[in-house]
Amino acid sequence: MSKTLTTAGGHPVAENQHSLTAGERGPILIQDTHLIEKLAHFNRERIPERVVHARGAGAYGTFTVTSDISKWTRAELFSRVGKKTPIFLRFSTVAGEKGSAETERDPRGFALKFYTEEGIWDLVGNNTPVFFERDPSKFPDFIHSQKRDPVTGYKNPKRMWDYWARSPEAMHQITILFSDRGIPDGYRFMNGYGSHTFSFWNRKGERFWVKFHFKSKQGIKNLTVARATELAGSDPDYATRDLFQAIERGDFPKWKVCIQVMPEAEASQYQFNPFDLTKVWPHKDYPLQEIGELELNRNPKNYFAEVEQAAFSPANMPPGIGASPDKMLQARLFAYPDAQRYRLGVNYQLLPVNRSLSPVNVYHRDGSMRFDENGTHDNYEPNGFGGPVQDSSVCEPPLALSGSANRYDQHKGNDDYTQAGNLYRMLSPEERDRLTTTIAGTMKGLEKGIVQPNLEHFVKCDPEYGAKIAEKLNMSL
Repeated sequence: MSKTLTTAGGHPVAENQHSLTAGERGPILIQDTHLIEKLAHFNRERIPERVVHARGAGAYGTFTVTSDISKWTRAELFSRVGKKTPIFLRFSTVAGEKGSAETERDPRGFALKFYTEEGIWDLVGNNTPVFFERDPSKFPDFIHSQKRDPVTGYKNPKRMWDYWARSPEAMHQITILFSDRGIPDGYRFMNGYGSHTFSFWNRKGERFWVKFHFKSKQGIKNLTVARATELAGSDPDYATRDLFQAIERGDFPKWKVCIQVMPEAEASQYQFNPFDLTKVWPHKDYPLQEIGELELNRNPKNYFAEVEQAAFSPANMPPGIGASPDKMLQARLFAYPDAQRYRLGVNYQLLPVNRSLSPVNVYHRDGSMRFDENGTHDNYEPNGFGGPVQDSSVCEPPLALSGSANRYDQHKGNDDYTQAGNLYRMLSPEERDRLTTTIAGTMKGLEKGIVQPNLEHFVKCDPEYGAKIAEKLNMSL
């Protein structure tokens, strides 16, 4: 037997096929409250899309500890081998809009939400270990250069290469983006990285700097330019479909979880700034150490409620996990939760996909979208009614700082070319040829004043790197 259609207030609807009018051919009456409700809700069905990472897919799963790392962190989710923690993982493209094709050349977001017994841990990363910028003040400019031209409304490669001509810190990430790994074959066949430097701290109050790596157990597979272009027209939802169907048939994707660990005292003496997001830590200095396995094994039941409204914030860190002086990370600690409050509302962490499984005891009250009991006690502290209080046992160890407050030049004395050149030299001749062909293809037709300084950047990475691009553009260095 069918259920009775109701309004949002639960009132039975008598007529859902025809509007209330003044006579058979007369105008609509505003007293048709069911029509008004339908139109008003329809106008508001779409929340603002994310400024970046708008196009995404997600799934639930588990993280299982495979190694004892209690010497580095007191975080409870790592407390014993075999321990399982439920997780939600959202994949995404970065620059494209919500309706863009999932096979575009673009970094892929790799955002993890761990539902730990000590609160939510959001590890928000990408499928690359580095990024285009090291200073957060440049992030909006960089993203603007990748988005649509505000005058014409379409994307123009002139804008990004004009920006990169003056931003050599991007060379490492550019080399990854235009390599074969710039177009992953869906989301299952790529690695994930925390990218930033984070910290672990143990029960002795000792701090360690760490980087997170998620190695695909499915292996690495990438799309050719021709195949990606074909899929953009025939199946723009390719990556989401591939992930969903794999989980539905029981082919659960898995990643080996590894970390690099640097003792706190070594950071100041290292060969470069270990908190620079444009750099990787060489594995010979800090080898990968396996700590667990990530598995995706359950699809969301409602895309909007669970994927579109999934909200991540690197500020969500349980005791034993902390931030670092990484400037980009420091800014994201503010920018991410601020974006969620704008996009979803101040109470976004009450939504089921974002809510902690452990008890939440706060003095926040009211605000849009408050749908629970809105607190069971008064909303100030300190108080005399036994409200929740602080716990000094989870206090992070103090971080020693030095130097004067200033706007330091992040380019001065910084080597932006060696690691990009090292990556280029690791590629096979065939991979180098595809990389330089792809870069040259995006530069064709651009004025010499934009191309020439970019070629000089590539030459500084590796002379052959720049020479091959110049040759394919019929230009001399």
